[in-house]
Amino acid sequence: MTDFDLHVAEYRRTLDRGLSISGEDGDYFSRGRVTWLARRLSRHAARPRRLLDLGCGDGRTLPALRDALDASDALGVDASAASIEKARRDIGDPRLRFETLEDFRPSADRDLVYCSGVLHHVPPSERSAFLRTVHDALASGGWLALWENNPWNPGARWVMHRLPFDRDAVMLDVIEAKRRARRAGLYVVHVDFQFVFPRLLAPLRRLEPWLTDWPIGAQYQVLCRKA
Repeated sequence: MTDFDLHVAEYRRTLDRGLSISGEDGDYFSRGRVTWLARRLSRHAARPRRLLDLGCGDGRTLPALRDALDASDALGVDASAASIEKARRDIGDPRLRFETLEDFRPSADRDLVYCSGVLHHVPPSERSAFLRTVHDALASGGWLALWENNPWNPGARWVMHRLPFDRDAVMLDVIEAKRRARRAGLYVVHVDFQFVFPRLLAPLRRLEPWLTDWPIGAQYQVLCRKA
């Protein structure tokens, strides 16, 4: 499993270099994930107030997630102590809290767990336990937004090959993601594939909302709910 403490200082620059073949940077994809999630939740009249970004890294997604969902409580958790230290130092927003995975204790009080690009870093033998932690963190009726890179997309595979912190990752397809979520006691509400066209074909991006059922996007979201 990758030790992200070793990559914190250069993480963003390295990520942006790896993504450069798409013509975009990491913030483009982060904004896209948050925007799509907010759209999906609004269709269910869901207004999660207590958020958990599990695997938050340097914390840069958490402010956008809180603002998009108008949440009152936002917590970021990561296994990397150096990443949490950077998040606390750089974000500097008292409305956002950050803590290490070692210190985190799930207490069935989160309305939404957002988990992006994390599970492929978890060894397959430990993924069920990880998702049980997600289940235990969620309140009754709470939502899980599980985002992963699509192994059926050659571009996603190529980007991960270019990133030193992704080279030991074991990608999982949407079939495995859904199966593991169900075994953890969550039921799958939606599956959406996103990020089909690179910037070179940006005029075609207007078609992407109609392509979410096709397993061709570089990433996918499995949106789940706790009974």
